[in-house]
Amino acid sequence: MSDGSVYERALGAAFGRLQPQLQEYFSMQPGEGRYGHGTGVFDVAGCPRPALRPLLPVLPVSNAFFPDFGRGVPFTISNYAHLDPFGRSSLTAVRMFKFDRGERIFEDTTSLTSPTGLTDYVGRRRNLATDLDLSVSTDGRLHMHSPHTRLFLGRLRIPVPVLAGADAHAEQWWDEESGRYRIRTIVRQRQLGTVFVYDGSFTYEYRTFDGVLPPDAEPEKWERRL
Repeated sequence: MSDGSVYERALGAAFGRLQPQLQEYFSMQPGEGRYGHGTGVFDVAGCPRPALRPLLPVLPVSNAFFPDFGRGVPFTISNYAHLDPFGRSSLTAVRMFKFDRGERIFEDTTSLTSPTGLTDYVGRRRNLATDLDLSVSTDGRLHMHSPHTRLFLGRLRIPVPVLAGADAHAEQWWDEESGRYRIRTIVRQRQLGTVFVYDGSFTYEYRTFDGVLPPDAEPEKWERRL
């Protein structure tokens, strides 16, 4: 067992200001013997700009930003707390969206890459990396912001310029009225506005986990670079 989840260690004392349900959700750490599984519906999900959708499949990052868009999209999420191959405390998430044209996957691994710093590695090859800045609102919601992004292509580390890149903002909270978790994630590009979004609610349960990532959660490649 480590000294707290990656979110506890990154937030420090602020973790205690989260809604109690969020503290439970974000408290998983390696060695607990369980993983989290959620099921729900996104009110909206995908790329809302039709002109951009044909460009997304050619991006050198798979299982991330897909060219679909829909409303009332069923989805599942599985969260696994584990140590990555480099010994870093990590949380791997696999999200499955069920669109009319088929299923899409968005996967990532969030790793503790400094005593209180998180790096999120996105995609099947984990080759899109972004820093995660966390904060807690006065009503106990968790806010996540990804201000700096870089792309790894082979041995190349390519910073994504601020003007060309996009900022990702996520907000997660417990909805007392519905008794469900809610999450809202928006990726905005300065010139184009919102280029990717998902917003919805889900129920959540814990299942037995032996600490070994299942095949559908194991990435094609791990990345240790920052």
